[in-house]
Amino acid sequence: MNALAATPLVEGSVLPVIFMALMGVSLLLYVVLDGYDLGVGLLTAVAPEADRDRMVASIGPFWDANETWLVLAVGLLLIAFPKAQGVVLTALYGPVVLMLLGLILRGAAFDFRAKGDPAHKRWWDAAFAGGSALAALAQGWMLGRYVTGFDDGAGARVFAAGIALALTACYALLGAGWLLIKTEGELQRRAVVWARRVWPAVIAGLVLVSVASPCLSGTVRARWFELPGVIALAPLPLMAVLALAALRGLLNSHRVLGKLCWAPFALMVVVLTLSFFGLSYSLYPFVVIDRITLWQAAAADESLRFLLVGAVLTLPVILAYSLFSYRVFKGKVRALAY
Repeated sequence: MNALAATPLVEGSVLPVIFMALMGVSLLLYVVLDGYDLGVGLLTAVAPEADRDRMVASIGPFWDANETWLVLAVGLLLIAFPKAQGVVLTALYGPVVLMLLGLILRGAAFDFRAKGDPAHKRWWDAAFAGGSALAALAQGWMLGRYVTGFDDGAGARVFAAGIALALTACYALLGAGWLLIKTEGELQRRAVVWARRVWPAVIAGLVLVSVASPCLSGTVRARWFELPGVIALAPLPLMAVLALAALRGLLNSHRVLGKLCWAPFALMVVVLTLSFFGLSYSLYPFVVIDRITLWQAAAADESLRFLLVGAVLTLPVILAYSLFSYRVFKGKVRALAY
């Protein structure tokens, strides 16, 4: 009997499920929101110097707030699942440090490229692109290691490396989609070219996940291929493939430079959301697959009830601030000014 069959899908209080859902949604919002600004940072490495100011300006009002969702997700892990955070953060200590270094480097470069000595601007541009790449690769590596339950085998590490590259490609495609929305003229046309070039890497990443995940985990394999799981899961990859096909078709249309400039970004958000639901379905009810369930990792119900009050008060504030900032700074961007 595999670990999934031996583990009940419903056990005790519903509070751990609520907090796991909050943590998952926070991570999804982080991947989408900070993902596009990391993607724009990645694309500055291949952009002409004349376009970089507009690219940075397109994410200027948002990038700092986007990282709030990562802070919230980690905070929920530390407080709501104290018995899992030691396992997770110990296993991911190295890539977490690298991710933080990348984010710090991005933050420093963001300011110094505009306010420092103009002679050093190209070095800060390189630091901005390098920090974006380091953060994206570290996050992909962490995701790959987490999905395999921190298995130390060679296959699991190759899988994590593949996921690191795939997530970086997803971020680059998100970044190109964001530039389609926020820019115009030659830079917008370049964004179409960048999106076309990175699209095959995103497809390859989805194929890698689809093939390798069930091979590396018996629990995932049972969820994917045994009834009734296969019926519930089958629509997700199909819809993701259709969304990516539609995205690629739009990149061949002149309308993507006009009224449909928002569509590639929206379709990529759909793909990431479907991937999130597929991952959640595959891993539930584990916090660490095959090792720790939600209820084993969760804090006491009394603590979770108290924390839930704080979450209910905090989440609307973060959402309202984010929506307000996107509303205020909507429209096309110009060099370091709207």
